Amino acid sequence: MREPAEPHGPRGGIRIAAAQACPVPGDVVRNVATVAASIREAAAHGARLVVFPEKFLCGYEPDLVAADPAGLAVSADDPRLTPIAEACRDSGTAALVGAVSTDGDGLAISVLVFSRTGSVAGRYDKQFLFGSETGLYRPGTCNCTLELDGWRLGLGICYDSGFPEHAATVAADGCHAYLLSALFSVGNGYQESRTWLPDRARDNGLYVLMANHVGHTGGWHACGSSAVWGPDGTVLAEAGPEAAELVYADLEPTASRATAADGAPPRPTLLLS
Repeated sequence: MREPAEPHGPRGGIRIAAAQACPVPGDVVRNVATVAASIREAAAHGARLVVFPEKFLCGYEPDLVAADPAGLAVSADDPRLTPIAEACRDSGTAALVGAVSTDGDGLAISVLVFSRTGSVAGRYDKQFLFGSETGLYRPGTCNCTLELDGWRLGLGICYDSGFPEHAATVAADGCHAYLLSALFSVGNGYQESRTWLPDRARDNGLYVLMANHVGHTGGWHACGSSAVWGPDGTVLAEAGPEAAELVYADLEPTASRATAADGAPPRPTLLLS
């Protein structure tokens, strides 16, 4: 349900988690099981929200998706998503899950937004497609802002973060954090993530979280190193380069400098409580 943002700010600190993992290529059911187990584990460690890598439910597998779009794309009512919904509902933890989605308008690289009650509250579609993605996917056309315990959270997917204006629109909407599902690779991808993401944090006064793959997917060797940066660009938590793991960070309301731009119209907000 989309409603205007509530007028109050964060009601205290909040713990969020980046889930770093390696998907099984083309196996939505097994990857859903990994997501559900990670949500339960993160909730046991106090996380209220868990973010997963880009296209995690099918893997970053353009050839497999092109060969079987009906089997590898998901929609909000896909029964294969039930274990994720149950994990969110049972634990009271929200989740942002990378997937390929379809709604009759073609394929999109998306983040599915699961509320703490287990419903799919909405989705965000990647706006800035990487060159090799443009022939298979359509770009998204709008941002997505979430609200959780008074925290305003803006979403992005990987290459979105390479464009300063994307994070700037998130900050202008009064968001306190910029949450990214990603696939950054060994070599250039690692260097890009360590350049772009601290800059997005410092330039906009935002927390930045990035959840990355490990291992190999779709011909890419992912670099892991999922992390959370503070609003000054300092690394608050960071995963290793190779192992699946959960990385946690506690966000404090006094740290973020982000405020809504004067005169900016209210952006529709997905309420996750």
